[in-house]
Amino acid sequence: MLYKRIVVKVGSNVLTRSDGTLNITRMSALVDQIAELHRNGIAVVLISSGAVASGRSEIKPDRKLDAVSARQLYSAVGQAKLINRYYELFREHRIPCGQVLTTKENFSSRRHYLNQKHCMEVMLDNGVIPIVNENDVVSVTELMFTDNDELSGLIAAMMGMDALIILSNVDGIYNGNPSDAGTEVVREIPDSERNGALSYVQTGKSQFGRGGMLTKCSIAKKVADEGIAVIIANGARDNILPEILKEDNVVVCTHFRPSPKPVSNIKKWIAHSEGFAKGEVYVNNGARDALLQPKATSVLFVGVTRIEGDFEKDDIVKILDESGRQIGVGRSGYNSGEARRRVGKRSNKPLVHYDYLYLEG
Repeated sequence: MLYKRIVVKVGSNVLTRSDGTLNITRMSALVDQIAELHRNGIAVVLISSGAVASGRSEIKPDRKLDAVSARQLYSAVGQAKLINRYYELFREHRIPCGQVLTTKENFSSRRHYLNQKHCMEVMLDNGVIPIVNENDVVSVTELMFTDNDELSGLIAAMMGMDALIILSNVDGIYNGNPSDAGTEVVREIPDSERNGALSYVQTGKSQFGRGGMLTKCSIAKKVADEGIAVIIANGARDNILPEILKEDNVVVCTHFRPSPKPVSNIKKWIAHSEGFAKGEVYVNNGARDALLQPKATSVLFVGVTRIEGDFEKDDIVKILDESGRQIGVGRSGYNSGEARRRVGKRSNKPLVHYDYLYLEG
C-alpha cells in the first residue's frame, strides 16, 4: 500500500440517503474497506459526519426549534446512533473502535492539542480505530469548525499522517462546472499548481453537510503544504479506499501532491491556529520580503510597524503586511504591551521566532 498512516474523512452526503436517514449499506461497505486496510497494517483515523442527519431522521420535535437547539438535539441523539452502528459493524471484523468527540476550542492550546494527540496515538498503538466527530452538542456559532473537512485537516496534521483521504459524493475537483460537457476531474495537483486549483472550484454547499468543495480545496492545499498527501474521491464508488491506496492507482480522483519540504509538528499546530489568533502584527515591505524568502527568518521588531489586539506571551498572532494581507501566523514571544514598546526597535530576541512561525505559500 502507498501509505501506512491515513485519515479518512467521510462526509454527510456519503453516509445519508436523500431523505436524511443513515445509509447503512454504504456505512457497512466503508467499514469493510477500513477493516481490510487495518488488517494490512495501515493505521486509520476515521473522521465521520452524519450525527446531525442521523438524529434528524430519528426524532421529530413537538415544536419548531431554532437552528442551534435543533442541531444540539439532533446531534445528541444521532451521535449515539451513529457510533453504535460503527461499533457493531467493526465488531463483525473483530476490530475495536473508540469515539473521540472534540471541539475547535480543544485545538486552541498546545496542552489540549497534545492531550488529544496522545489519546489517539494510544488507541492506534492498541489496535483501536478512533472515530472522530465534532461535539455538536456544545459547539455552536463561532466555536464550530467550518465543517469536518477542517477537522480532518487538523487531525491529519496533529497525528503526522502520510495522507488525508476526503470522501465526498463527487469524484474530485473538476476543471469547470461538473454539469457542463467536456468537464473533467483534475487528477493531480502538484506543489506548483495548488494556488491555481482554487479557481476551478464551484462554491455550492453540500446537501446535508456545512461545507463545499471550496472548503475541501482550501484545507487540501494547507495540509499538502505541510507535507501530507490529500486525496478527494467519491465515497460511493465500490472499494474506493483500497483502490486509491494502490501504487498503480487508476481511480478517478483528485490527488494533491505533498510538499517535499518538511514542517515541524509545532508549525503544523500553528498553521491551523489562525482561528485562535489574539492579535495582529503588521510588518513593513522590507520585513515582508525577507520573511517570504526561502531562507529562515524570524519576525524582528525593527520591521514591525504596529501591533493590534491584546495578547499574552505564547499566544497566537497573525502576521500581515502594510496592505493588510495576511502572510503568516505565529506564536508571540512577548505580550502585547511589551511588544508595542519595542515596535521599530532593534532587539536580540524576535517577536516571533522562526521555529514558531508558519508562513503561507
